[in-house]
Amino acid sequence: MKIGIVSLGCSKNLIDTQTAMKYLAKQGHSFTSEVREADVIIVNTCAFINDAKQESINTILEMADYKEYNCQKLIVMGCLAQRYRNDLEKAIPEVDRFITIDEYGKLEEILSKEIEPEGSFAEQPILATKPWTAYLRISDGCNNRCAFCAIPGIRGRYKSVPMEDLLKQRKQLEQLGIKELNLIAQDTSRYGYDIYHENRLLDLLRELNNMDFHWIRVLYLYPDLITKQFLLEMKKLDKVLPYFDMPVQHGSDRLLKAMRRITDSTKIRELTADIREVFPDATLRTTVMVGFPSENREDFKQLINMISEVKWDHLGAFKYSREENTEAYDMKPVVAAKTKQNRLDKVMTLQRHINAETTKRYIGQEMEVLIEGKDAIKNLYIGRNRTQAPDDIDGHTIFTADKYLETGTFARVRITAIRGYDMYGEAV
Repeated sequence: MKIGIVSLGCSKNLIDTQTAMKYLAKQGHSFTSEVREADVIIVNTCAFINDAKQESINTILEMADYKEYNCQKLIVMGCLAQRYRNDLEKAIPEVDRFITIDEYGKLEEILSKEIEPEGSFAEQPILATKPWTAYLRISDGCNNRCAFCAIPGIRGRYKSVPMEDLLKQRKQLEQLGIKELNLIAQDTSRYGYDIYHENRLLDLLRELNNMDFHWIRVLYLYPDLITKQFLLEMKKLDKVLPYFDMPVQHGSDRLLKAMRRITDSTKIRELTADIREVFPDATLRTTVMVGFPSENREDFKQLINMISEVKWDHLGAFKYSREENTEAYDMKPVVAAKTKQNRLDKVMTLQRHINAETTKRYIGQEMEVLIEGKDAIKNLYIGRNRTQAPDDIDGHTIFTADKYLETGTFARVRITAIRGYDMYGEAV
């Protein structure tokens, strides 16, 4: 059968999509990017905040419309199914099967029951990403219990993937010719504590650094466990990019405490200074929240001050979303919706100014760019340099070249201009 898959949410969700694809391919099915042609449609959902939940519901309803065409079955999996399965079964009867995260241990069996196998084939690694980049999930779940976050209730406690399993996966990815490996988890900085009783992230990075990858990037680091010694050891690894993705959430110590965050604003400032001391060419990325219950003008001022002082290379912001079964659900006073939006707008306006200032340093530099495509009409190549992760958040590098360049390879590009979050240049 032809399977159409829509994967929503974060890159960690994409790994689950990839697992489902691996089982389906083993059972003889093929995949199509055109859902109108699909015999079966699978939607992998997100339910982190209200906007994500609404996107998931809208997508399910949109996919249900295709059952009037060729589609014989609609299956929904992921975080939304985990949180609201009973309600969804009543509200959207067009869905033939909801698969919860708790059922992922039996995912292959469930899929074979829902979609009749067309044969039995050798298991092969399947990528839901472009063929030159891959994600390696080193753990699942989270123990941090931040007051605003529903993830521990959805994904459970922190569970590291054993080192030997990761090394098997890395070998498969190496054989596929992966150029860029991105380590992901709810919290990559705690890798190994639950099974080895010590942090094993550096050990894992050392092993990966010996493999035939060109770039290795670590995402979702929590700042509380990153030390100066960690940074110095990391600097010895030539393939590990100086890219630090650390969700700090806020700049007010009072609010960070209310959020049950371990890190305070002093640690954030000291750590970012240490990173730039050890890695002068470091890329710093973070996420912050506005409108957490009781956030006042002084709290917001402290957030603005922290952003202004640190000057993050990439910063995303979102409005607090009230989530069931979280500690913050009943916290008061609630911040008005209009105030949340105004604060979000101010944060992003500030970040645009910071980005315009900080990216000037790249003009005139030659940067290595991983080529991902070409606009044949405009004769422009598009790719990403070391400061740009593959999740379409950090922008792209767009450049000209006087010869044909193959996707999935690297080019040296001289940066000549910055427009918004994108860099422009010419191959050299």
